[in-house]
Amino acid sequence: MPEQSPLEPAEGDPFGPHNLPYGVFSPAAEPDRRRVGVRIGDHVLDAGAAARALGSPYVALLDRPSLNPLMAAGRTAWRDVRRALTAWVTVPAHRPDIEPLLHPLGSVTLHLPYEVADYVDFYASEHHATNVGRIFRPDGEALTPNWKHLPIGYHGRAGTVVVSGTEVTRPSGQRKGPADPAPVFGPSTKLDIEAEVAFVVGTPSARGRGVELASFRDHVFGLSLLNDWSARDIQAWEYVPLGPFLGKSFATSVSAWVTPLEALDAARVAPPARSTGLLPYLDDADEEEPGGFDLRISVALNGEVISEPPFSTMYWTAAQQLTHMTVNGASLRTGDVFASGTVSGAAREQRGCLLELTWNGTEPLELGAGKRTFLEDGDVVTLTAWAPGPDGTRVGLGEVTGRVLPG
Repeated sequence: MPEQSPLEPAEGDPFGPHNLPYGVFSPAAEPDRRRVGVRIGDHVLDAGAAARALGSPYVALLDRPSLNPLMAAGRTAWRDVRRALTAWVTVPAHRPDIEPLLHPLGSVTLHLPYEVADYVDFYASEHHATNVGRIFRPDGEALTPNWKHLPIGYHGRAGTVVVSGTEVTRPSGQRKGPADPAPVFGPSTKLDIEAEVAFVVGTPSARGRGVELASFRDHVFGLSLLNDWSARDIQAWEYVPLGPFLGKSFATSVSAWVTPLEALDAARVAPPARSTGLLPYLDDADEEEPGGFDLRISVALNGEVISEPPFSTMYWTAAQQLTHMTVNGASLRTGDVFASGTVSGAAREQRGCLLELTWNGTEPLELGAGKRTFLEDGDVVTLTAWAPGPDGTRVGLGEVTGRVLPG
């Protein structure tokens, strides 16, 4: 029996030809050379080499050490390149040229696939915002008065966005408990994670002109999983009155793989019903395309699943976030990343961070290794996800993993 081709992943593989996420890798033989790759099953296709071998006009976009040139090329190029890649990995006549350019996934080094320009993080889950409000304002309103009128966000630190697999050192900073007479300095004792989804901007926009809801696909290249590491004790002391700063800026982990929006067409869903009227620039009631995504996320701590947050419950959509982010005239740049904020559902097992899962440490998780509240040194956190694909398939999102090092 002939050996099965790597271009024929097993039935049900979430990284089949219906997916084809983009990344940047270095092969074992050339560790210092970065190349654009496309994942197919448990292999990585050298996309630039494939373009050269087949005489493709897309060599200039794919034979690069970063996704930025392809991302900047715009929506028509994204569509055409994806169609070409799909043909390269599915048409039998291309196999003699393509198969030698495949690398086993375990043999390559994966890199941050794009140069991050700016980073914005939102606060788009009503369940998460409500839980946090109840934790910190038990005698007041859970949601702030503005929450259902606009997508709340903050501008993060682009320089500390790191690729999955990068170890994260426990941050140090000032912290002060409610009963402490004065702040102290030292490593965070409430290190947390936040399960999020990142949207990566390809096409830039002009300064002074906002991006309308209907133009979302013209600017966003794709999405990936994101872990917004958070030092809750540092954050609690510093964030009034301006917002997250050192409690967030030490590290943000993103997947090594960017899933094109086109691969997720079957996963588009309507967002939850709005309970408050929206200003016209955010009103998506008449948009032709549903604004939500049915992404099923799983959060594991040291290999044990602790939460399964559903992205379909997010109150604010990525299109609304993009529009609000630019409505004041702020321009987009290729490589901008904006994140959804913590993804949480209605049930306890759907909460997307330890702050919620343990109710700020007062309700420890019962795990196989014992009771846990916040992260300990040596812990490994892994986010995975999948979405419904065409014809009953699943579209896998590249994982995000990170291990905590002592401060």
